[in-house]
Amino acid sequence: MRYSNTSQPHIVHKVQNSTASIIMTAIATLGSHCSLQVLKGAKDEGLKTILVCEKKREKLYKRFPFIDELIMVNSFKEVLNQKCQSILEENDAVLIPHGTLIAQMSSDEIESIKTPVFGNKRILRWESNREMKEKLMREANLPIPISVSDPKDINSLVIVKRQGAAGGKGYFLAANEDDYNTKRNQLISDGIISKDETLYIQEYAAGVLAYLQFFYSPLKEELEFFGVDQRHESDIEGLARIPSEQQLKTNKVPSFNVIGNSPLVLRESLLDEVYNMGENFVKAAKKLVSPGMNGPFCIEGVYDENAKFTSFEFSARIVAGTNIYMDGSPYYTLLFNEPMSMGRRIAREVKTAVESNQLGKITT
Repeated sequence: MRYSNTSQPHIVHKVQNSTASIIMTAIATLGSHCSLQVLKGAKDEGLKTILVCEKKREKLYKRFPFIDELIMVNSFKEVLNQKCQSILEENDAVLIPHGTLIAQMSSDEIESIKTPVFGNKRILRWESNREMKEKLMREANLPIPISVSDPKDINSLVIVKRQGAAGGKGYFLAANEDDYNTKRNQLISDGIISKDETLYIQEYAAGVLAYLQFFYSPLKEELEFFGVDQRHESDIEGLARIPSEQQLKTNKVPSFNVIGNSPLVLRESLLDEVYNMGENFVKAAKKLVSPGMNGPFCIEGVYDENAKFTSFEFSARIVAGTNIYMDGSPYYTLLFNEPMSMGRRIAREVKTAVESNQLGKITT
C-alpha cells in the first residue's frame, strides 16, 4: 500500500487479476449506491476499476477482488480535490455518476469535475431541481401528477418531497395545510429536514409502483429498455401491517426512506408505451439540455387500475434498482446473448467509445 499525506486522498493498491485490461481506460465511481455492480461490470469488460472510498468503508470494499484500486478519502467531496483528480487523470478514468454523487454534491460542484463523467453531468442539475425536473417531464409528454405551489392550496392527498436525491428520507403525506405544517414541523424538530429547506408538493398518485430502467446509446442512437423494479420504503410499508386503531394513536411521521428493491416484470402489452415514454424523454432531454440523456436513466411512477402510467420522478443516471439484475434482466436477455448488468452495459459503451475514438460523445 502507498499512503500520502493524511489530509489528502491516498491510494490502496490491490492485487490485479492476471488477465490484463483490454484497453488502458479505467472505470471509477464513488463507494456507495451501486458501485459494486458498476465495477464488477467494468472488470467483466476487461477494464481497470477504481473506487473512491470513504475510510469508514475500506474494510467492506477490500472484500471484492474486482476492485483494482481504492482512493481513500474522508468524504466524497474530496473527489473534487486536485490530488484525487490527478489520480483519476493518470488512469484515464471515466467517472460513473450515481445517486450518492447528487446527494453529496451541489450541481455546480458536479459540473466542475475535470474527470470525464459518463453521460451528461449537466442533466443531473435537472434531476436535483424539482421545478426543472417537472419542466423536462412535461416536455417529454409524460403524464405527471399536479404540483401544488402553496400548502394553502392542498385539498387532496399530496406527497411532500425534498430536492435532490434524498432516497425518500424526509418525504411525507399530507391531506391539508394543517396536516402539512404539523408534519413539516415534526421533521424539523427531529432534524430530518432543515427549517429553510424548500419542499416540493405533488398530488399523490396511487397504484402499482414501477421504476422503468433504460439505457440510451448515443453511439448507436438507440434506446434499450433494461428492466423494472419496485422500491421498499421504511417505515411506511410496515404501517400496513398495523391495525388502523393503533396507527391513529401514533404521532410519528412515517418515513419513505428506501431500504431495498425487488424485481418486476410488466405485462407485455405495456411495453410499447414504455418504449414510447423512454424515446420521448430522450428527445426532450436532447432539446432542453445538450447533449441530452446519454446512458442509463429511470422513469418512475405507478400504474393505476386501468394500467395507465403516471410518472412522478425521473433519475438521470444509473439507479440502485438495477442492482437486482447483476446477472442481467429479463428484458436484456432479449437483447444480449450473455449476462449483461447495467454496470457492464456502461462499461461496454465506454470500451466501444474508446476503441472507436468517440469517448467525447458519451462523456461530459
